[in-house]
Amino acid sequence: MRTNLKDTCSFTSAGSTGEKLEQIRIGDTDYVRPNLKHMQLSGMDTTGRKDQKKWGKTAVDPTVPAGESGLTDCTHPFASFGKATKGKTVTIAGVPTISLIVTDKPDKADEDATWTFHVATEGEPYIYRVVYKSPDLRNVTSFSAFDTPFNVEPPKTDVIDLTD
Repeated sequence: MRTNLKDTCSFTSAGSTGEKLEQIRIGDTDYVRPNLKHMQLSGMDTTGRKDQKKWGKTAVDPTVPAGESGLTDCTHPFASFGKATKGKTVTIAGVPTISLIVTDKPDKADEDATWTFHVATEGEPYIYRVVYKSPDLRNVTSFSAFDTPFNVEPPKTDVIDLTD
């Protein structure tokens, strides 16, 4: 994900079975492009379809909670949701970080589920990596390019307007 932490971001999600979803959000507009495998796993009828090359353009629905539509939210907030335990110092992309390990309250039934936040130990306390681990899922989100110019543009070609 590339984000300004407000209203503009680009995001790619890829899975181990070959599924891929690309998203660009600019203000109140989403551009999305799933590949064929992602459409199949989402339950779409893909009979006779080839891999998806076109982007779909649609309005962001502010009434749908972040993540519920399958799309990402550019703000990427981290609210307090459990007790943090200080972990080891780890170097990520040449930057020393301290790990903070948090057990997510909703996962109390699964005591092996944790979030590990890797936060810079020098300069601004940027979050460099967030790792979620449970017996069923592992998700890694990395952050970089802090304080550098940010430019995200809509796709230039092959866009289909999906707005009603």
